[in-house]
Amino acid sequence: MKKQITLLILMLLPMLASAYDAEIDGIYYNLDQGTKKAEVTYKEYRFNSYSSDVVIPSSITYNGVEYSVTSIGSEAFLNNSSLTSVTIPNSVTSIGNQAFYGCSGLTSVTIPNSVTSIGEGAFSRCSGLTSVTIPNSVTSIGESAFYGCSGLREVNFNATNCTMMGSKNYPAFERCTSLTTLTIGNNVQNIPDYAFYGCSGLVSVTIPNSILSIGNSAFQDCKGLTSVTIPNSVTSIGYMAFYGCSGLTSVTIPNSVISIGGSAFSGCKGLTSITIPSSVTSIGGSAFSGCI
Repeated sequence: MKKQITLLILMLLPMLASAYDAEIDGIYYNLDQGTKKAEVTYKEYRFNSYSSDVVIPSSITYNGVEYSVTSIGSEAFLNNSSLTSVTIPNSVTSIGNQAFYGCSGLTSVTIPNSVTSIGEGAFSRCSGLTSVTIPNSVTSIGESAFYGCSGLREVNFNATNCTMMGSKNYPAFERCTSLTTLTIGNNVQNIPDYAFYGCSGLVSVTIPNSILSIGNSAFQDCKGLTSVTIPNSVTSIGYMAFYGCSGLTSVTIPNSVISIGGSAFSGCKGLTSITIPSSVTSIGGSAFSGCI
C-alpha cells in the first residue's frame, strides 16, 4: 500500500509543477503564445501562492517574448487569507470565477476601467473588503460575485451597460449585510435584476435621473431600506423590485412610470402612503400585497 501511495505522489508531482507556465517576480502566469496574452494563476491548486500586497503588471517578458496581462484566472488567489491588497492593471479585461474567493484579509482592491466581466464568486467571502467601485466598463457580474462580503460598507456602482448581476438564487451582493452606502453613477441607465437583493443594512437609496428601469428583485429583501427616491426618468419598476422591504414607509412613483411589476412592493408592511400616477398603464398581480 505504501508503495502505491508513493507512486501516486510521484505521478502527481509533474502535474503540480505544470500548474503554471511562468513565474515572474512572485506572480504565476499561464501564457498563450499565439495571442501573446498572459493570465494570472496560482502556483499549486488550493495552496496559498501569494501573501501581503500584490501588484500585477500590465505586461511581462518571458524567454524574450512580451505578453500582455489580460485576465485574472479562476481561483488564482483562492483562500489566500494573508493577501491584503491587489493592484490590477488597465490591461486586464476579466476577473475569473472565484478569483479572490475567501481572501478574508483583502481590504482594498481597485477594479480598473478595462474590466468587462467579474466572474462567479470572484470576491465571495472577502470579509475584510470595506468598499468597492464597479467601473463603467463592466457589463456582467457573475453569481455570488460578492457573496458574504460581511465587511462591505460602500458600493459605487458606475457600470453604465451592466445587464447581469448574479441570478435569482445567487445574487451578486447577497449577504452583504453591512452595506449602508450605495452610490449609483449618473450615467447608469438600468439597475439590473437582483442587483442589491438581500442587502438588509441598506437604509436609503438615491436613484439618479439617468435610470430608465429598475430590474426584477433589484432591492428585494432590503429590510433596512426606509426611503427611496425614484426619479422622473424611470419608466418601469420590475417584478418584486422592492419585495419584502419592510422598513420602507413611503414612496412616490413619478409620472414617467408606465408599468409596475407583480409583487413589486409586496410585503412592504411599513408602507403608509404611495402615489400612483395616471401614466401607469399596467400593475402586476399582488404589486402591493401585504402593505398594511
